[in-house]
Amino acid sequence: MTEPLVSRMRAFGTTIFAEMSALAVQTGSINLGQGFPDTDGPAAMLDRAVQAITSGANQYPPGPGVLELRQAVSEHRMAHYRLDYDPAGEVLVTVGATEAIAASVLALCEPGDEVIAFEPYYDSYAASIALAQARLAAVTLRPVDGRFTFDPDELRAAVTPRTRAILVNSPHNPTGTVFTRDELTVIAELCQEHGLIAITDEVYEHLTFDDVEHVPLATLPGMRERTVMISSAGKTFSVTGWKTGWVCAPPELVRAVSTVKQFLTFTASAPWQLAVAYGLRTELEWVAALRAGLQDKRDRLMDGLAAAGFEVFGPAGTYFVQTDIRPLGFTDGLELTRRLPELAGVVAIPTQVFYEHPERGRHFVRFAFCKKDEVIDEAVTRLKRLSQG
Repeated sequence: MTEPLVSRMRAFGTTIFAEMSALAVQTGSINLGQGFPDTDGPAAMLDRAVQAITSGANQYPPGPGVLELRQAVSEHRMAHYRLDYDPAGEVLVTVGATEAIAASVLALCEPGDEVIAFEPYYDSYAASIALAQARLAAVTLRPVDGRFTFDPDELRAAVTPRTRAILVNSPHNPTGTVFTRDELTVIAELCQEHGLIAITDEVYEHLTFDDVEHVPLATLPGMRERTVMISSAGKTFSVTGWKTGWVCAPPELVRAVSTVKQFLTFTASAPWQLAVAYGLRTELEWVAALRAGLQDKRDRLMDGLAAAGFEVFGPAGTYFVQTDIRPLGFTDGLELTRRLPELAGVVAIPTQVFYEHPERGRHFVRFAFCKKDEVIDEAVTRLKRLSQG
């Protein structure tokens, strides 16, 4: 029998998150790999989901999303960023940000088009671009003065006559970089100069540290009309399993994305939508406390990783700490992370799998700090075995 999987998807297989999480279960290791919290979101918001189920919100909601959530998203965009989106035609609810990204790329890119993304990138980006039969053009983020950033000249050189869009993730997974206004201005100028669409993944928008500001690309002059702004509830409210996201964009872009989205999942679960609407309107103080707690956890893990012998890059946002493994005598992150359960009883993610050019990230490994303090402490104690053995 010939290979049943279409050729454009054969490079993907099982995600690294599934592989490493399964490895954690098989070996009884501490999972600092996949980015999901080990505590739940605000209790009142969880209760709203239960109330929605028991009160009968269990059938198909409207395709664009429950109006209450679209209104809450619109209110949130205005309150936080002074961006005015009409809930009737400029907000679309999706099954998490992953579907929003896939639907956006599929809707807006023709076969042969090019999409610029910053590597290392979240793995669904490459898969979505491949599904659209487009081409990913990677611009590499490299450490400069302790944070990952891009070379503006490399970004400019990546634009060709085939370029259709730039996919921007800030706060950035997996490096933890939060793009500055100056960095975003470079991206905005290129988009306007070349008539490009920006697709922005902003799921960690509320999880920035040390008073670092998250600046949505759509707030820059001339960018609202060409930006598909994506976010979700999963990271903001520690409900990653709810898979409730949204797109905010001008009507013509929302119509395009919606046309594809309706044939992927049609709609998203109504109870979660109603609960997230409540969360956006009433639980942002809880989110502020979450952010402060995560900053403490970040510092706790960074200190422990440094003590264990890693070179540590301090993230300005997200759930993740990026490390260089070479000071410990290792050079291949994939090889190390597959052995890490045996060596230290811990699971992490090799960053090289998020690169179009894996050799550029071979020596980086990502650890998640969205875990209980005692879990972080035990993981760090175990990781110290790497420098002792």
